[in-house]
Amino acid sequence: MKRRYFGTDGIRGQSNIFPMTPDLAMRVGIAVGTIFRNGDHRHRVVIGKDTRLSGYMLENAMVAGFTAAGLDVFLLGPIPTPAVAMLTRSLRADIGVMISASHNPYQDNGIKLFGPDGYKLSDAIEMQIEELLDSDLSTQLAKPADIGRAKRVEGDIYRYIEQAKRTLPRDVTLQGLRIAVDCANGAAYKVAPLALWELGADVVTIGAEPDGRNINLECGSTHPETLQRKVHEVRADIGIALDGDADRVQIIDENGKIIDGDQLMAVIAESWAADGMLRGNGIVATVMSNLGLERFLKGRGLGLERTKVGDRYVVEHMRQNDYNVGGEQSGHIVLSDFGTTGDGLVAALQILACVKRSGKTVSDVCNRFEPVPQVLKNVRVKAGAPLEDASVLQAIADAESELAKNGRLLIRPSGTEPLIRVMAEGDDRAQVERIVDELISVIGAVRNAA
Repeated sequence: MKRRYFGTDGIRGQSNIFPMTPDLAMRVGIAVGTIFRNGDHRHRVVIGKDTRLSGYMLENAMVAGFTAAGLDVFLLGPIPTPAVAMLTRSLRADIGVMISASHNPYQDNGIKLFGPDGYKLSDAIEMQIEELLDSDLSTQLAKPADIGRAKRVEGDIYRYIEQAKRTLPRDVTLQGLRIAVDCANGAAYKVAPLALWELGADVVTIGAEPDGRNINLECGSTHPETLQRKVHEVRADIGIALDGDADRVQIIDENGKIIDGDQLMAVIAESWAADGMLRGNGIVATVMSNLGLERFLKGRGLGLERTKVGDRYVVEHMRQNDYNVGGEQSGHIVLSDFGTTGDGLVAALQILACVKRSGKTVSDVCNRFEPVPQVLKNVRVKAGAPLEDASVLQAIADAESELAKNGRLLIRPSGTEPLIRVMAEGDDRAQVERIVDELISVIGAVRNAA
């Protein structure tokens, strides 16, 4: 069955335009409530959101849907996505909801769903929801006496702060560190600065004045240049850039250089392996992670398992194969000893622990390997299946043969746009660029002929 609503990370779109309308949000509440309304106990759902203007609209619509389905609703307000996952378990809720479009601009919004175990829903459950959304939901409404209630939960951010702080090793304090943190005017604008300050750091905060329209606007992990300037300005030891819902992070070293998710995973994997904490004798990342990371891990006797793009696929592989470190180059770092989804603040605390224990600078600690030159370009397609064309298949085979053991080729359709992504990496940048350009040309010719 083709998906109509769910993408790789929940439902997402432009606010007040299908599918991100109040009507659909209410229907999602009814549909999800129907599926998770099992047993005789009072059922409950927790709903968190980031700071987008449309969050109020969608939150109220979802409250209407869930209460109409007979569930009690706990409203958390602006709070990071990993906090919603944590509180879903802590409050013994049947379902958790995060209203957020992550790193997208404020005009967009989305709905992320978590099961009672704090993990994102499976493809099978999402397909059940899809079927219900297009059905007559009036038959699923609760009886008048069974309609749910809604209330705001006080102090929820402090529960998450305490949980995050406990992930820092007990022998580590952040005293003596000047930390610049960019909260992206998003969900962590209260949480991150307070947690770092309570751990002893001298905290300089930017991106902590949300107005509904400035989330991710020239700030946060997708616009790290703002934090780079602040690190230089205040002579910070480290910069921490979160995205709008704080499930991803980028680190800025004391020189203003960006440290991406691949380098962060290398640091954590090496540290945890030395401490005997790393399970699976390696980590899980996506097909987009740099070949340099794979070589770095191999040199230390560690492995790298790759999945499709999307942190949910990383988490699924981690659960199935007992890994406890995984993530994406973009900064989604999943540490399953501490949580069930990507957590930018917790990942940053693990990096800070390595920095403090080593007594070295962030640049010394976090630049673990030299990335292999990587080139990514897109081809827009309107129709047809150019990747099935014989000439394209032959060009791909030739490119793979040329790269052989000195590089890697990845060609995949985008999960969110009508694009084909062509990525190649290898030791010779000129060779990699030529290969990508040749493949783009062949795919483009087939597309234009269709």
